[in-house]
Amino acid sequence: MTTPTPLRPGRVIRQLFVSSRPVSWINTAYPFAAAYLLATRQVDLTLILGTLFFLIPYNVAMYGINDVFDYESDLRNPRKGGAHGAVLDRRLHALTLWVSGLLCLPFVAYLVWVGSPASWLVLGASLFFVVFYSAPPLRLKERPFADSVTSSIHFFSPAVYALVLAGVAWTWQLLAIIVAFALWGVASHAFGAVQDVLADRAAGISSIATARGARWTVRFALACYFAAGLVILATAWPGPLAVIAVLPYIAIVWPYRSVTDDTAERATTGWRRFLWINQIAGFIVTVLLISYGLLTADA
Repeated sequence: MTTPTPLRPGRVIRQLFVSSRPVSWINTAYPFAAAYLLATRQVDLTLILGTLFFLIPYNVAMYGINDVFDYESDLRNPRKGGAHGAVLDRRLHALTLWVSGLLCLPFVAYLVWVGSPASWLVLGASLFFVVFYSAPPLRLKERPFADSVTSSIHFFSPAVYALVLAGVAWTWQLLAIIVAFALWGVASHAFGAVQDVLADRAAGISSIATARGARWTVRFALACYFAAGLVILATAWPGPLAVIAVLPYIAIVWPYRSVTDDTAERATTGWRRFLWINQIAGFIVTVLLISYGLLTADA
């Protein structure tokens, strides 16, 4: 019988770090920080602590809970163990759940203290979906279509929370930005699920890709990216220029539009490119946000 590797502190920290997908931390912190900063036009303690919360604790919880309850699937998934997440040692599962809760607690307490009932509702909903995307009894990630919608909520809800926390007046142009962001999130989750079709089926896990098939899911992702591009055209200037950021996603997904379930793992190559395309898209969006900030500085 093989003796298990001792759980030294360094190894525990490394597994928790890998599990939190550090390459993706910016995807949740940035929407909060950008929305709050543009809404308030000031750098304050709430901006700093809110950004830190959505940068680290939020991701430790979101991905850590996912890796605990996806353990059986992850064991069968050859891409796990790096940027795509850890195969968490079973002995770390309880610790991961405790760390997730305790890391979030002080930040959530502060945000509740400085917030309003409306912001509490949005933050509560965001955290609800963080937990029950992966955890039973709801385990929304195993409910086709609900899995993609819930995953999208993980990424656009920090922006919605920031706007509500700042007390902005909602306009249809602002709503269009959130809808486009939500469509981007749905598309990105759907495409990401394609590469896991075989591993998820082997583990008995349902998803939009296992339910509808790899080819249909890739084409659904393409349709959502196209829709996001169309919706962004309805935003206030220079918002429509953000359609440029959508084009690289369409470009990397398009080659996989005819994959079958048996060849679905080929989409992993596209997903690796997706992680880097996020950086390019983030740069484009940043330039546009700075431009918008300058154009409306005296408004």
